[in-house]
Amino acid sequence: MSRTDDPVEQGIAWLVQLQYNQPDAQTLERFERWLAAAPEHALAWQRVNQASERFANLPPALSRSTLQGASRRMSRRQGLKLLGLCAGIGMLGWAGARTQALPGLMADYRSGVGERRHLALGDDISVQMNSATALDVDLARRRIELFYGELLAEAGPRPLQLSARDGSLRGQGRFLLRQEEAGGSLLAVRDGQVALTVAGASAIVAAGERVQFDGLAIRPAADNGLDPWGWSDGVLSARGMPLRAFLAELSRYRRGLLYCRDDVAQLRVSGTFQLGDTDRVLALLGSTLPIHIDYRTDYWVTVSGKA
Repeated sequence: MSRTDDPVEQGIAWLVQLQYNQPDAQTLERFERWLAAAPEHALAWQRVNQASERFANLPPALSRSTLQGASRRMSRRQGLKLLGLCAGIGMLGWAGARTQALPGLMADYRSGVGERRHLALGDDISVQMNSATALDVDLARRRIELFYGELLAEAGPRPLQLSARDGSLRGQGRFLLRQEEAGGSLLAVRDGQVALTVAGASAIVAAGERVQFDGLAIRPAADNGLDPWGWSDGVLSARGMPLRAFLAELSRYRRGLLYCRDDVAQLRVSGTFQLGDTDRVLALLGSTLPIHIDYRTDYWVTVSGKA
């Protein structure tokens, strides 16, 4: 266990101890005592454990060394600041755990981090899956269940039914559905129309429209400068997008953690970037913006202002 008084570093140390070793009964007892000792410990454990999802498919020895290396390199001030960021939308790649991850493990189709898949389902249904997506398909009922992630569906002339965490859809044409890890969903319609139903509202979304919704309400989608369709062509296309938001989007296509410091969070990004090489995207940003990109490890990257 780490001897530091920083809850984040302690949490990382416990994560390594419990997840990558074989803890005995005494170790588990010590962990329970640490967890109950202070509210900060419980919060740190929750956030660090959520963050570990970004390393889920790495070799155990590599993810262990990455987490340990990150812990050693963090000062106490950085750790406390990082803990605060974990609790809010400013943390990149550390957003809340996917509540439907376990059903997703048994899904008919899944895509890994950075992987995009195309599914031809029958004569008139096709689906593109974005990075880290899981879904079930029932062709007989023309129904898709999205567990997590994002998809782009094309269907016609008969409507396609789609159920998801925040609501249900019935539509034809070309439309995409994205479930945010931190909560809420985005629906965008390119062609045709989609009937959207949530617990507290319903709406018809026509071609060219975008809406955001949760389990209770539907509202027009805010424009954050991101082209929501770009990923289907293998690109990340932005227009005046805040750097922090851009990096949050980029982090969906790479393993590990991508952390943006406050001093550069509001710099603006415009351009079209190939998703096949996220390190090249970071290099391009570094050559056009006044930022410093620090690879603490291959899977822990910090973006800050130039000194």
